Amino acid sequence: MTDRAPSSVHKRDALIAGACGALVAVMVGMSYAAVPFYNWFCRTTGFNGTTQVATAGPVTVLDRKVTVRFDANVAGGLPWKFEPERTSIEVKLGQVVQMDYIAVNESTRATTGVAAYNVAPLNMGAYFRKINCFCFTDQTLKAGEKQTLSVVFYVDPDLAKDEDGQDVNTITLSYTFYPQRASQQPVAQSAPANSNQGRVLQ
Repeated sequence: MTDRAPSSVHKRDALIAGACGALVAVMVGMSYAAVPFYNWFCRTTGFNGTTQVATAGPVTVLDRKVTVRFDANVAGGLPWKFEPERTSIEVKLGQVVQMDYIAVNESTRATTGVAAYNVAPLNMGAYFRKINCFCFTDQTLKAGEKQTLSVVFYVDPDLAKDEDGQDVNTITLSYTFYPQRASQQPVAQSAPANSNQGRVLQ
């Protein structure tokens, strides 16, 4: 009986150790999966001001208008000047609009930045749809270079059906450029300068 007791203890310890190891592995796997799942959730629901992606404008354009404000920020460590051509425009729900931002590298060397964005109020992310955008793509500017960066978007007409959106008259699209190590990708092509600031495309 005394010979079997240590064997039972060893088996129990091995079982506990195995269970703990499996739990750690599951937790590590969940931590890696959390980021892509969170990104997917935000893009699907518009949570936390994450805008939606569209390939074309909607069929319907409503008479209701909202004011879209454009905010531009540069994080520390990136020697750029970054600002919208216009600080705000008035658009109809469903109206496709292009807005240009201007980025200038004020340093004496080439630098690379990448832009992140969000929309306020946060629940408006589900209705702010971007057809074209410069976000999450490395933008490399030579010393002193000036570049035009365009965003094409519309505010989904379905906003008119949302009870929580009836009192929303202003939506803010905010971009922040962060410093990024230069990649091996070619320098992004600058859009030709034009006077179509806040141009209605549809």
